[in-house]
Amino acid sequence: MVDITHKITTLRIATAKAIVKVGSPETIQAVLDKKVPKGDVLEVARTAGLFAVKNTASVIPDCHPMPIEYTGIHFKCLKNEIQIEVTVKTIYKTGVEVEAMHGASIVALTMYDMLKPIDKNVEISTVKLVNKKGGKSDFGAKENYNLTVAVIVCSDSVSAGTKEDASGKVITEKLEKLGLVVSQYDIIPDDKKEIQTSILKLCNQKTDLVILTGGTGLSHKDVTPEAVIPMLDRRIPGIEEAIRSYGQERTPYAMLSRSVVGFKGDILIMALPGSVGGASESIDAVFPSVLHLFKLLNGLDHGK
Repeated sequence: MVDITHKITTLRIATAKAIVKVGSPETIQAVLDKKVPKGDVLEVARTAGLFAVKNTASVIPDCHPMPIEYTGIHFKCLKNEIQIEVTVKTIYKTGVEVEAMHGASIVALTMYDMLKPIDKNVEISTVKLVNKKGGKSDFGAKENYNLTVAVIVCSDSVSAGTKEDASGKVITEKLEKLGLVVSQYDIIPDDKKEIQTSILKLCNQKTDLVILTGGTGLSHKDVTPEAVIPMLDRRIPGIEEAIRSYGQERTPYAMLSRSVVGFKGDILIMALPGSVGGASESIDAVFPSVLHLFKLLNGLDHGK
């Protein structure tokens, strides 16, 4: 199965449609009058669809088991066809498109099975996804923000050349996959003065986003938060909380990190953990949705 452990949990909604065509209007009337020998076609098909949605992972190999938190099945009976619409909702790490389509398919097949004794011209003509919502595709993954980005590695050992940087590189790789260009990549000691000097330099260059990695732990050498916090005009606790919450679901040590996020003027500064896992997970936790901040800075009328 595809690894989805890095994904964020969001509200996911999908609607699928299927069409069952019949040979005559009399078949539709029999459905409406509940005179089909096998029973109430709409209610039996609806029940089958509910079971299908919840059991999609049991019959389609790469679908993940997930909590299905809503399924709505609706019908429109026309002259020579029945239109089926299935809407599925969940709050999870992956979408419910296949669940909705599987539900619509089974509803249609159930109708076919119940109607074939009275109508030899029944056919399933359409099964398709109508729309879907949720996940990173709805939260800025495809936006072109045209931002200048800098990554600063705060590490005594890396700056001394006794250790190779991995965290800064993984951050850079993940940002580039989102379409961002890292124009500056620096390695400095985990020293308060050095960190503040580097940030001021980048602010003077009108850098939009500054990401620091390293020095956010609780050892006596970890001073990145002490360097960054006095420089911030506005901290953003929600982003800091999201990073730690995401990490805590993956390791109990995430609560020991002191990640810091905030604005200096209009420049977003993020101080993230120095471990490869911590740095990588921090980016997964809040990107690309965190980039919505730059829309707000540019005058987006939020919510309208």
